[in-house]
Amino acid sequence: MLSRSEIETALRQWHRAWADHDLEGVMALFHEEVLFENWTGGRAAGRENLRRSWAEWFARHGGFRFIEEESFIDESQQKVLYRWRLEWPSIEKGWEGRPETRRGVDVLHFKDGKIVRKLTYSKTTLDIEGKRVRLVPEGP
Repeated sequence: MLSRSEIETALRQWHRAWADHDLEGVMALFHEEVLFENWTGGRAAGRENLRRSWAEWFARHGGFRFIEEESFIDESQQKVLYRWRLEWPSIEKGWEGRPETRRGVDVLHFKDGKIVRKLTYSKTTLDIEGKRVRLVPEGP
């Protein structure tokens, strides 16, 4: 089990890796058996599957920046609620390349000192050029 201080240190290192667009640094905190689910329902099971899916995302979406807004740590349960803001060039139709701000929350579960579950939830609106834009779901 990680202490609260060790969880805080791990999150700082993880956040720094995201800021540096360092995929291997980001992946270093994930457990081999990680399950990731994103806000669209997409998922990746296992660290190598997650690395492959994120390698493409890192390559396509340069210029992103996650800002930690706040974190809640439950040391006894080895869980973290991580509230974030994403700033990046928009990929939304009609807004491509314009500065976008998106907000969300990650629910992180730790096992053996690593993140074994990362559940990501995002608002269904984002801000572009001072305007609130509603996300349009893909698919049926």
